Amino acid sequence: MQKRRRRLWKAVVMAVVLALVLPVAAFAASEDAGAAGQPALFATFWALVPPIVAIVLALITKEVYSSLFIGILVGGIFYSGFSFEGTLNHIVEGGFVSVLSDSYNVGIIIFLVILGAMVAMMNRAGGSAAFGRWASKRIKSRIGAQLATIVLGVLIFIDDYFNCLTVGSVMRPVTDKHQVSRAKLAYLIDATAAPVCIIAPISSWAAAVSGFVEGEDGLALFIKAIPYNFYALFTILMMILIAVMKVDYGPMALHEANALKGDLFTTKNQVYKEASVEGANAKGRVIDLVLPIIVLIICCIIGMIYSGGFFSGVDFVTAFSQSDASVGLVLGSLVAFIITIIYYMIRRVLSFSDCMSALPEGFKAMVPAVLILTMAWTLKAMTDSLGAAEFVEEAMKASAQEFMMFLPAIIFLVGCGLAFATGTSWGTFGILIPIVVGVFENSDPTLMVISVSACMAGAVCGDHCSPISDTTIMASAGAQCDHVNHVTTQLPYAITIAAISFVTYIIAGFVKTAFIALPVGALLVFGFLLLMKYMQKRKA
Repeated sequence: MQKRRRRLWKAVVMAVVLALVLPVAAFAASEDAGAAGQPALFATFWALVPPIVAIVLALITKEVYSSLFIGILVGGIFYSGFSFEGTLNHIVEGGFVSVLSDSYNVGIIIFLVILGAMVAMMNRAGGSAAFGRWASKRIKSRIGAQLATIVLGVLIFIDDYFNCLTVGSVMRPVTDKHQVSRAKLAYLIDATAAPVCIIAPISSWAAAVSGFVEGEDGLALFIKAIPYNFYALFTILMMILIAVMKVDYGPMALHEANALKGDLFTTKNQVYKEASVEGANAKGRVIDLVLPIIVLIICCIIGMIYSGGFFSGVDFVTAFSQSDASVGLVLGSLVAFIITIIYYMIRRVLSFSDCMSALPEGFKAMVPAVLILTMAWTLKAMTDSLGAAEFVEEAMKASAQEFMMFLPAIIFLVGCGLAFATGTSWGTFGILIPIVVGVFENSDPTLMVISVSACMAGAVCGDHCSPISDTTIMASAGAQCDHVNHVTTQLPYAITIAAISFVTYIIAGFVKTAFIALPVGALLVFGFLLLMKYMQKRKA
């Protein structure tokens, strides 16, 4: 009861501070007229305040929907100069209506719903239960369950959205059986989504990065940057070591301890608990899960290269680099959904009406993810309208020439902060990579590669930490874990790797080789976990 009162008071205090400070700031800034069609606060630090407000409130109150909406409201107030009518119009027209009429966003929502329906069909057909029984005979321990999740996440490197939802659907029955908490599963999924995609040359992320590089061979630059992508590499290393060494710290330690006692959620807000109870079909076989997943992977790959023009004569790599992930995933998942229905009917494990009833069931399971995604996209629209990208770009250009050797580490921090505040990796790429290429392309090619990699690593790190990141939201949905639980348990792990990566980027800026910086960072990861293990034993 006292904890609830304390949280309530924190929320009230925060709301009072916001009510008093933010309008004053808005009115103070509004005295200076902005450019035509731009708000007075355009391209100032205040552009980053709305997402910061949303993130801080989410971490304090543990309630994501109201926190996101307050952040959106602050953005609308800043944009309109505290005009009630202007705020309402901007939130509705420039926010919710705008993001829900964007074809890319709609495609992602459709993909979510189709994938939810496929998961519901797999559960009804008994495929998930059969796979759980099969895996339990071969995966004998919690370590094995976690390592299997990591391996599957690494193998599905095509796209982070697809990775999150597929790995969660397949591995959830296995990790539940071995009493791995949902928070830990969400971390493993999230840490093998973007970090794997950002070091895979054939992925939607490689395509995005290549598209932001002007005047250079984007794919070649991406491949050269892989050894310097310290955050992604160290995150994968940390996951493996945590599983093998049986060490957890921060809020995750409590979740794992409770999971061993039978509580996989460690929260009263168990929105996914009912969804975790599966009605097993006696006719279900492992193939009823594996075949639809394989078909889904193949169809999504074909859909992505189709959207990139592969069947119109474009080569495979180019088709992937210019593919539209949203269109490709929707096309692929829709075809896979139809094939799965036909397969289940031929196998006679589900009737056509059973398959159709899985559609609303799948949509219902994805409602929390869709709601959070929609509000996160709207918050990003508020931030964009206030000129956050322009503010960061000017700040980077002003300091670029003064700290050359430290620039990779600085870029990493800027990428972390921008992606954390806006919840988007790709938007961060689009802002920072052209600046980095422009600064270094005619002076120091090696430092350019390191700095581009620092930009990618920082963007992934900030995205990994942010409660409003679409990938983080997808990981929560894939693991069927409360979103705030996932964020709070993952944050200490992500910050640890971010700190180590920052040190290694300082080293790399001077030595200009991954052969020295990479082993140093790996030793720091191993040494830190040994320290945590030692402290864990002392507490016991």
